[in-house]
Amino acid sequence: MGIIIISAIALLLVLFSILLISSGAFMKDRYSEPWMNSYYKRYSDPRVQLAAHGILAPSGHNMQPWQVRLDPDPKIFYLYSDPNKLVPLADPLARQTLISQGTFLEYLQAAGERLGYKLEIELFPEGEYDENDLKTSMKTKPVAKISIQPDKSKENPLYEHLFKPDTNRSPYKDKELTSQEIKTLKEINNEPDLKLEIFQSDSDRKTLGEFAVNGAKIESSLKRINEESANLFRANEYQKNKYRYGYSVEGQGISGMKKHIMQGLITLFPAINSEKTSADLFVKSTQTAVDHTPAYAMIISKDNSRVSQIKAGRLYSRFVLKSHSLGIVVQPPSQVLEEYPEMKEQYEKIHAKYAKDGYTIQMFVRIGSPTSASPLTMRQDVGDILRDR
Repeated sequence: MGIIIISAIALLLVLFSILLISSGAFMKDRYSEPWMNSYYKRYSDPRVQLAAHGILAPSGHNMQPWQVRLDPDPKIFYLYSDPNKLVPLADPLARQTLISQGTFLEYLQAAGERLGYKLEIELFPEGEYDENDLKTSMKTKPVAKISIQPDKSKENPLYEHLFKPDTNRSPYKDKELTSQEIKTLKEINNEPDLKLEIFQSDSDRKTLGEFAVNGAKIESSLKRINEESANLFRANEYQKNKYRYGYSVEGQGISGMKKHIMQGLITLFPAINSEKTSADLFVKSTQTAVDHTPAYAMIISKDNSRVSQIKAGRLYSRFVLKSHSLGIVVQPPSQVLEEYPEMKEQYEKIHAKYAKDGYTIQMFVRIGSPTSASPLTMRQDVGDILRDR
């Protein structure tokens, strides 16, 4: 009997070791290094130091669609959209990609003020995109020209919050925002053509929760989008270190040993992460999230121009950072705002109720006090986004 027990234990240990090896549990997670607050010090060029902060910004689908070109003038650099980091099925108009350019720029701004630089940001210095040839325009036309000058007169109090995960998908506490918290959050909006609205009445929470769930149900039912998402899923540490962008189990709030067990199982038995399983889990987790959401927020623009999208992204970054400073977290259930045909009815309904007169909802987020912390997600090395010309 003793030999059988020892053999069984030995077999379990072997199986557990196989899971950990398959997960990559013994690898160094290079994809998390940019989250260290000393990471930028590896680089001497202040422009690269700033970009090393920018890569921590939120981005649609965690694509991190940024490229940076350093000018021969050491005080100038340029930001480009990366045409190889588009998600054309879920984001057919690349609206989320342009919002992500704005989030990057705002993280640059916060970092510049801490590191002792004044940033001058000029949008589309070589003209706006040709919408009929978007990928070529993204490759050839910069989103922004950034000029830096030494200036130690200003320090951004939100800097320390750059190093926190931007999204928390956990259930939130049943605790409304105070009037002072709402006032503090709304005061960050300095753009006359943008509106920042916060909703926490019972009727709004019910209505907006239904939009979030309906969006999740529609998106999860579409094979082409499920396949696009599956191609961006990084199942283990090997893939996460290779790609450093896209989705991973951390996106569902899984961390620690549970993460490695799940990654090992998915790597060894991919069928457990089938399209139906993933779709069902997505809808269920969305329902759980909205059932535990005390408030929602929206960033609404006067038009849907590329400049407005970028400005909305900058405001969203400020919103995330200011929320963190108040102990509040956010998550964008953004499916209902996506512009593919199957979402058209829900898209029009949410706009008819909350963004009339030609306004566009650029960001829709749930907000509240967290019940658990979020793990850090993959980030590229800053060297990966530098381009020669």
